[in-house]
Amino acid sequence: MFYLGCPVHSLTIFKAMIKKSPIALAAFLVALGTASISVLPATAQAQAPTQTAEEKEKAKKEVIRTEWSKPYIEIQKLIGEKQYQAATEKVAALDASEKKTDYEIFVLNRTRAAIASGTGDNVALAKSFEALIGSEFLSPEDKLRFMEGMAGTFYTLKQYADSQVWTKRYLAANPGNTMMQDLFVQNYYLADDFANALKEVKAQIARDEQAGKVPDEKRLRLLHGSATKLKDIDSSTQALELLVKYHPTKEYWADLMYRLIGKQGFSDRLRLDWYRLMLANDNLEDDTQYMEMAEIALLAGLPLEAKVVVDAAYKAGYFGKGKNMAKHKPLQDKANKQAADDAKTLDAGETAAKAAKTGLAMTNMGYNFVTYGQYDRGIALIEAGLAKGGLKYPEEAKLHLGMAYHKAGNKAKAAEVLKTVQGNDGAVELARYWTYMK
Repeated sequence: MFYLGCPVHSLTIFKAMIKKSPIALAAFLVALGTASISVLPATAQAQAPTQTAEEKEKAKKEVIRTEWSKPYIEIQKLIGEKQYQAATEKVAALDASEKKTDYEIFVLNRTRAAIASGTGDNVALAKSFEALIGSEFLSPEDKLRFMEGMAGTFYTLKQYADSQVWTKRYLAANPGNTMMQDLFVQNYYLADDFANALKEVKAQIARDEQAGKVPDEKRLRLLHGSATKLKDIDSSTQALELLVKYHPTKEYWADLMYRLIGKQGFSDRLRLDWYRLMLANDNLEDDTQYMEMAEIALLAGLPLEAKVVVDAAYKAGYFGKGKNMAKHKPLQDKANKQAADDAKTLDAGETAAKAAKTGLAMTNMGYNFVTYGQYDRGIALIEAGLAKGGLKYPEEAKLHLGMAYHKAGNKAKAAEVLKTVQGNDGAVELARYWTYMK
């Protein structure tokens, strides 16, 4: 049996984020270097005639004094050579100068950020970034890059609270970035704040569904992982259902189906229906399950279904070997004989069912026709049986009607019928799960 584990590790999910590591940030910061800096006197700068008045005014501000030119170029060279201590000393010397312009302060902060990023000093990096992000000289796009970079840096260092600070700041400015949305939840999860992780990922999934988008698989896994940590059975089951609905795998189906049959209140009367769905999603896992399903089908008066199950078991390699091998051939012979006999009496069986006082025989006979591939005939008989009434378990009959439509290829009508199934014995869940089958 498969059990869904915790969300995949953060380093797998956020490879793009990891690229915003200290080293990557240092390269970005240095790349903004001397080429972007103008040196006084400003009058020496040629201004493009196409510049707006606002652009011209901004260009006038983005200059540093002539006496800064040589030491700043030296600093850039030292950073490129990873001589960070020497670069730091020269930055301190420039910072000691009086009457620094706003742009010179910006340049110093940017340079400190490059040094801190290169040395892995995240405290100093965060301090520099705080100053840079508040500067008028950093474009909105670059401010976002800086915030994203810091969030990713702290994340890779497993400093999730610090990462969350920057993630929140980023999302306040650009709420539509899905990678940062996922990081927001992941930070909560990895900081063991499962309650907030669950709350936020549920909100994300709800927004996705409302917008007609398929929720991302890793979000659904985060939902499951957070709910599991909180022992929130309803939410973890919701996650499994959504995984099966949007990203179906044999493993997700197995987890969901075994959870259903183990649920308090699940009726053993529906065990054959449980097996039917298990067979449909390829999750029967040993010969005992095939044997039990076939035997239940025979007891239900559905010998052809039993024969189909036995044949499937042989085809899958579960029958004809193992400790129960001696039971396989007799079961096959029994199913084959009863199916052959049943085929001869279908018309008589239908006549007798229609003559019965209640609709039970009609619904049962109707599903028998479905097993023979006579869908229209079977569906009509089940519907007539439901209309006649007198059924002890009408919800079970509606479940079978929906399954019949599904097998007939009318998925829309199947969903319509299956949505009407009610009760608390497991029929509702089985009906809903059939709507997830492709």
